[in-house]
Amino acid sequence: MDIQQLVRPNIRNLKPYSSARNEFTGRAQVFIDANESPFNEPYNRYPDPLQQQLKARLSEVKGIPAEQIFLGVGSDECIDLIYRIFCEPACDNVVAISPSYGMYEVCADINNVEYRTVALNENFELATDRLLAACDRHTKVVWLCSPNNPTGNAFSTESLADVCRRFPGIVAIDEAYVNFSEQGSMLPRLADLPNLIVMQTFSKAMASASVRLGMAFASKEIIALFNKVKYPYNINLLTQQYALDLLGRIGEITDEVAQIIACRHVLADELKQLRCVQRVYRSDANFLLVRVGDADRLYDYLLARGIVVRNRNRVPGCSGCLRLTVGTPEENELLIKALKEYDNDSMQ
Repeated sequence: MDIQQLVRPNIRNLKPYSSARNEFTGRAQVFIDANESPFNEPYNRYPDPLQQQLKARLSEVKGIPAEQIFLGVGSDECIDLIYRIFCEPACDNVVAISPSYGMYEVCADINNVEYRTVALNENFELATDRLLAACDRHTKVVWLCSPNNPTGNAFSTESLADVCRRFPGIVAIDEAYVNFSEQGSMLPRLADLPNLIVMQTFSKAMASASVRLGMAFASKEIIALFNKVKYPYNINLLTQQYALDLLGRIGEITDEVAQIIACRHVLADELKQLRCVQRVYRSDANFLLVRVGDADRLYDYLLARGIVVRNRNRVPGCSGCLRLTVGTPEENELLIKALKEYDNDSMQ
């Protein structure tokens, strides 16, 4: 596959901005090249634009070469860059499953790119043939979220690889919740699938949503395009330092993920005992999608008791559903207590 033929011509011909820190690497005694203040070390200096130390550590953790890693301001920056690199505004289109993460469509609208959706079936399973049938010669990207948000289920890695092999464009797979799933990651398939981009995040399993750090993994050629288009210093020094410290505590994070998965099983079992709950969907994520009798009424009932959940009632395919994040055992107990009270109030 010739990736360059998928790239927008203006991006292919773009001469990227060259920052002072791009032009010099190595050791020096005096830095007077970037109009920085000489005071307040180390924060007076621009950060490493390619985050090389952090990528080297991520490479060890993920088993992916550093030159195949991109870091963005949340996964949202990675999503937006994919549009800006591959999709010609008012000409190209993308195809995505529905329901799924809303930012794919928002970024399509921002970039003036047609957004096509293919509905999952009633069990939220992936229909590869229907997905590919929605594509045409102007389809540049297929978006797949696995485990999917808001449904919670993961697709098999073989079905995802099948899409990559059959689609002659970019396949972007969002693995924000992959740490909570037994299906496994698509990262080991990068070497065999040159059109694959895998996105992950520090927000979920790494418990660092406020830090806003996302990751994209792809071929060296695609990552070079990301680095060509991104703003020069997109990841600040404080974020890089924080992430390096966090990656030194992988054992703790693994234990926390195991606790969340255990709580997810307990919470699902307790929800199934409630009259107001019609169905608890299988989840490979850190949340549960739950179909209830009256989603709007139950949402307001919980909100009045200080419990905030996500109302997905108006999302196509999720009518009557609430999305419940797995919290601490104490938070989950408060949720179940409120739902039992709702059941009792509804009987009166």
